[in-house]
Amino acid sequence: MEIKDQSKTINEAPNAMEDRDSLTNRLRASEAARREAQMPLLQCLKLYPKAVAFSVIISACIIMEGYDVNLLQGLFAFEPFQRRYGEEQPDGSYQLSAQWQAGLANGVAVGEILGLFINGIVSERIGYRRTVLWSLLFVTCFIFILFFAPAVEVLLVGEILCGIPWGVFQTLTTVYAAEVCPVQLRAYLTTYVNLCWVIGTLLGQGILRAFVESGSSEWAYRIPFAIQWIWPIPIAVGVLFAPESPWWLVRRGRIEDAKKAVEKLTSRKADPDFDVDSTVSMMEYTHQYELRTTGKATYLECFRGVDLRRTEITCMVWAIQNLSGSGFMGYSTYFFQQAGLDSKQSFNIAMGQYSLGAVGTILSWFLIKQFGRRTLYLGGLGMQFLLLLITGFLGLAPSGNSGASWAVAVMMVLYTGVYDMTVGPVCYALVPEIPCSRLRTRTVVLGRNLYNVINIIMNIIIPYMLNPTAWNWKAKAGFFYAGLCAFCFVWTFFRLPETKDRTFAELDMLFAQRVSAKRFKDTHVALINLRDSRL
Repeated sequence: MEIKDQSKTINEAPNAMEDRDSLTNRLRASEAARREAQMPLLQCLKLYPKAVAFSVIISACIIMEGYDVNLLQGLFAFEPFQRRYGEEQPDGSYQLSAQWQAGLANGVAVGEILGLFINGIVSERIGYRRTVLWSLLFVTCFIFILFFAPAVEVLLVGEILCGIPWGVFQTLTTVYAAEVCPVQLRAYLTTYVNLCWVIGTLLGQGILRAFVESGSSEWAYRIPFAIQWIWPIPIAVGVLFAPESPWWLVRRGRIEDAKKAVEKLTSRKADPDFDVDSTVSMMEYTHQYELRTTGKATYLECFRGVDLRRTEITCMVWAIQNLSGSGFMGYSTYFFQQAGLDSKQSFNIAMGQYSLGAVGTILSWFLIKQFGRRTLYLGGLGMQFLLLLITGFLGLAPSGNSGASWAVAVMMVLYTGVYDMTVGPVCYALVPEIPCSRLRTRTVVLGRNLYNVINIIMNIIIPYMLNPTAWNWKAKAGFFYAGLCAFCFVWTFFRLPETKDRTFAELDMLFAQRVSAKRFKDTHVALINLRDSRL
């Protein structure tokens, strides 16, 4: 290995005892890494069309999570749902108490935490495909509980159980996308997961908007729950044809199966010179390097040596999604109503809000290629801070000021556009890149679980912030999130490295040499010092 920057050069020449086969494997791995890093984007798309297709299919699982989470939060502002599960107020209206709002939202998060830990163990034993298929079966069964829930307590049980397979989807989709595609496609396919989440939220808002004038019929909220049965079967059919992750197969010692998986993910007609053996050799080399530098693949190992730093970064990148205000954004429909807008206006604006979020995610594909992960993350946090600060000041306007209410709505729509153009999608690009391949699933699980723990806290306090029977902060809650956003900006500036255009092997070496976050971008890495390599 050779790492160069302006201040130092580090060489790791081939071991004197290394046999001819091992050295040949290293050379092939180095050549495969070089070809992958230099391959143009269009050539990657031609060579890996099936990898793109299978990644898109599996990532569609996230649509279900985004749909239900946003659906539930939207139902808090939905009159038929409030009448069925809420309590009558002195003015004759119905409200679901802040305690039950927090309980239902946290029920999903609790289930997701369980699902994430299950995924971290099960997927490494039985593979990604089988884990996804079993999760799709379970979520299909659990939706029955949501659909037939006679009381809010039963609805809570259903949300907890549905959260378990959704927790599996939260990380497995991102890890699979990162492992089946080359470095040039990695950012696009991992950030596509965020687009799936936005599509789910947009569908939830659109369906609720369609039923907003349906009166007090219970079908107005039962049908939106039933729509969740649409996705599992077509996704499961696609997963049945998808190959297992070749990285997972290499970690299990199934080298020939890994080569077959790479063949299924690629189109040899696009590049007759493409060498499957060299590509798998690069995976083997990375895996062997990690075996030499880390211990067993356990959760405890995530907190030892250089992996502690990688775990910290992964966890914070996930946490920043929530700390910077995404939870606040999720309650937008209810928030708009408490700010003074009626139900139809609130749902219409929310639909525009998430439509802009989808556009923002697509724009991020161009921005992330131009500016990289770190710069886009910092820029997004800076803009979110300003928008949240303005929202807080608008909350100081007298109650009933329609101009201020509409201005708050505009700020939240702009916030969503900025978030889904920067922090939202970039997070999905970063989290599978930062950990080493042996600990990738477990590290991503830890990061997402920190996100869910923070989400539970936010789901407890946000209803109190917005509910007129509790703290009733309304738009002044923007001050709270602006402060958290400032903290996130400072951490990102000092701790988040740039991973753009880096192979997993290069990232392993940069972390092993403890290269600082600011120097990641300009540090050169070579898998092998060819001047010292002799066959």
